[in-house]
Amino acid sequence: MSAIHRGNRPGAPAPTCLALLACLAAALPARAAAPSPALPEMMDEKTVKAIDRGLEYLKNTQRQADGSWLNSGGYGYYPSVMTSLAAMAMMANGSTAETGPYARQITRGMNYVLRCAENQDDGLIAGPGAEYRSMYGHGFSMLFLAQCYGMEVSKDYETRIKKVLDKAVLLTAKAQSNLGKGSNYAGGWYYTPSSGSDEGSVTVTQLQALRACRNVGIKIPTLKFDGKDLSPIERAVAYLKHCQEPDGGICYSASSRGGSRPAISAAGIACFYAAGVYDRASGGGGKEAEMVERLVAYCKSHAKVDQSDGHWFYTHFYMAQAMYHRGGADWKSYYPQIRNKLLSMQSIDGSWNGDGVGTTYGTALACIILQLPYGYLPICQK
Repeated sequence: MSAIHRGNRPGAPAPTCLALLACLAAALPARAAAPSPALPEMMDEKTVKAIDRGLEYLKNTQRQADGSWLNSGGYGYYPSVMTSLAAMAMMANGSTAETGPYARQITRGMNYVLRCAENQDDGLIAGPGAEYRSMYGHGFSMLFLAQCYGMEVSKDYETRIKKVLDKAVLLTAKAQSNLGKGSNYAGGWYYTPSSGSDEGSVTVTQLQALRACRNVGIKIPTLKFDGKDLSPIERAVAYLKHCQEPDGGICYSASSRGGSRPAISAAGIACFYAAGVYDRASGGGGKEAEMVERLVAYCKSHAKVDQSDGHWFYTHFYMAQAMYHRGGADWKSYYPQIRNKLLSMQSIDGSWNGDGVGTTYGTALACIILQLPYGYLPICQK
């Protein structure tokens, strides 16, 4: 895994090099070079202003009582998911819990998510109320805390985050389904830890979170199958492969199938790349590379910027990551399209209303997508 060139935003603090962390399997943050005065390629001042307006909307809608966000700013539901996404949008701008213009908001959000975990004994990270699909909150919260753990945090926070993540990854490992020996013990996840079932959107959330945790040195537990120790990451990769349809896309679940879904397929590309499963252009080979190439071809036809299956923001949250990791002509073609589309959709107050879920959700995803060229978030590392 190689480090990437960062076109850093003027005045923002230097990011840590999580690509190096992944190679060393250590949790010590690396120092990056000083920020460049130039904007990254394909970004302009108009884009920067749109991002700033979006982040200010998030800053102004954080709940003062506890540091959380809900799906419609300070109102609504899904606190652990929305807090994690909103804080990651600010981290994508270069701020950490210690430094940067949004450090206070990130720290308050981090404390909220930590309290959600510490208030439960089983390792589940989910906020109170209306999180009946708790594995979404658990997955995005793990992803967010892993980003915090790999950046500059105090020793006390480092200890708290590690304790929470150690329990969280164990819960995720135990909650994974099992398709049996004939499918190489592939497994995914469903809405709650005890469901024993699986579907694609929860599975990609857990897989990306586990990979982020492993990148910063959190030990991922293994389980024994036929005398072999298997990682939940390996089993989840096998699950996505199992769910690939003849057209190259990935279906909703192993049991119901139901045809390929653009959103889950786009998420599948990002997860494969994160797990080290590449196409030939990215250094892969053999049947695995062919499988990824078929998936990419499906997404380029069915997850276009001007198409929507009702989950447009969700689809492009992952499609943008996938195209960024691919780089080259695909990224240079995709980013201007998604940038221009998002800028045209922004509301006068700086927010985006995403997929009907709410303004926190839409604004956080839009800001993360637009800021991918900065390369600050560990999930942006190549």
